[in-house]
Amino acid sequence: MTNMTQIKPKEATTIINSLQGGVVPSIGIQHILVGRSKESNAILETINEVSSGSSAIKFWIGDFGSGKSFMMTLIKQIALKKNFVVASADFSPEKRLYDNNRKSVRVYSDLINSISIQTNPSGGGLSTLLEVWIDSVMEKTANEHGINPFDLRNHENLPMVKRNILASIKEITDVGGFEFGEVVTKYYEGFITDNVELMRMSLKWLRGEYTTKTEAKEDLGVREIINDENYYQMLRNWTKFFVTIGYAGLAINLDEAINLYKIIHPASRDKNYEKILNIYNDCMQGKVSNLLINFGGTKNFLEDARRGLFSYDALRTRLTSNQFETLEFRDFSQPVIHLNPLSHEEIFFLLKKVKEVFEIHYSTSIDFTENDIKIFMEEVFNKPGASEFLTPRDVIRDFLKILNILRQNPQIDKAILIKSTEGGNSKIDIQNENEIEIV
Repeated sequence: MTNMTQIKPKEATTIINSLQGGVVPSIGIQHILVGRSKESNAILETINEVSSGSSAIKFWIGDFGSGKSFMMTLIKQIALKKNFVVASADFSPEKRLYDNNRKSVRVYSDLINSISIQTNPSGGGLSTLLEVWIDSVMEKTANEHGINPFDLRNHENLPMVKRNILASIKEITDVGGFEFGEVVTKYYEGFITDNVELMRMSLKWLRGEYTTKTEAKEDLGVREIINDENYYQMLRNWTKFFVTIGYAGLAINLDEAINLYKIIHPASRDKNYEKILNIYNDCMQGKVSNLLINFGGTKNFLEDARRGLFSYDALRTRLTSNQFETLEFRDFSQPVIHLNPLSHEEIFFLLKKVKEVFEIHYSTSIDFTENDIKIFMEEVFNKPGASEFLTPRDVIRDFLKILNILRQNPQIDKAILIKSTEGGNSKIDIQNENEIEIV
């Protein structure tokens, strides 16, 4: 059970600002986590398996507002606690898994730019990881040659360090290892000589931001670049690289998969689905280790027989849900996990938590009781169409608007703010609370 006294001011501020803006908080979500205990346990179990050397692919499926983005953030938070490197990206009309016009390498670039580790959870962690690895190679080289590690910063000792860098890279790469090693060596040269421009160009290559081989050759002396054809292999190389320097693995979150479903041309859409099939097979057949890939998408993205994943027969046979699963008895070990909407009880306890965080953020106390929350919920859920179109995001934003009015105008009559509109006569029956904790 989450203890609100442990919440940090930065977390409270981020939570409230994010929820008011209609987005998922990047930190502190354990303080508002309600109704996802089974999903949380499933994530933890999968992450533990992947850290032991297996790989996994998961599809988090739900309608808009069902909590897909929240689950992605939860996965990131749990993975970071379990010593994973985490990378995230959203699909869009300009970002896909397969394309010949750099639309897929843009996904790769977003993933590499977003790299997060526990000590740097906000992204931009690539430089830190490279420098940690370079320090380990320098230490190994110094021990092998019986010299002071500080002396390796002398330019004349560069060849011996370069040999160890290339040897180490060769061990962890299958494709593109030579160029990868050469560029990391260039980064090392810039690192020990304080050549910021050389480090910048090296990072540019590693992030997949070079668009022509000519430019990469002029800047770094390498003949290849990361492109639409080889970016997935580079992600596999990065996974091995992160494990080599002591991390448990790489967790990749790919959200807004509905944009793959929206691809107009069937042949192009099928190529993207074929890429998903390749990744699925790699993970399930043990061809890659320590890699977790999560997709967030709608039910249409998965099940539409004309344009969804189920339109690609090889994926349909692999991703069809366990026929013995029910709403009560779930199977979280399968690749596809359907996200059920939060119940009224769960939303009630969510609003309670949001109010507590709000009061911590503003260092205040709002006169809004549990009964007031129930009346507020009855009002919003009785509106015409609420059951079909209202999402927890909408409810939270309206709730925060009321709290903000009360905070700034404590003299106002609460009944004016939560007055019921015309609708049904349903009542919110709160019975028990379901809280979980990230461990």
